[in-house]
Amino acid sequence: MANSKRQLFLKRRLRVRNKLRKVNAGCPRLSVHRSNKNISVQLIDDTRGVTLASASTLEKDLGMVGKNNVEAATKVGATIAERAKKAGITEAQFDRGGFLFHGRIKAVADAAREGGLKI
Repeated sequence: MANSKRQLFLKRRLRVRNKLRKVNAGCPRLSVHRSNKNISVQLIDDTRGVTLASASTLEKDLGMVGKNNVEAATKVGATIAERAKKAGITEAQFDRGGFLFHGRIKAVADAAREGGLKI
């Protein structure tokens, strides 16, 4: 029996999260969400259950409202790396959710690495 795209996405997301829980030693999680129109990133401390920093194309100061392409993803990745430095975070675990590590998701990770965040 064939699974729907949504079911496959949810299975992938749970698989990625469970693997992160096993290797995550008190390190914040860099969680990425991609929709058809926007992309957003959060640095989450799972032990306390709080968001430490976030960046999104919905922010007007980035100038990418309603854009979801590789250029916008790169800008969001650089912004989250800058905000992580301000919060005193140098290392994070990359949580791609159920998304494949390709295209916009990869652009976010590469830009965050170039910005000094160790992923």
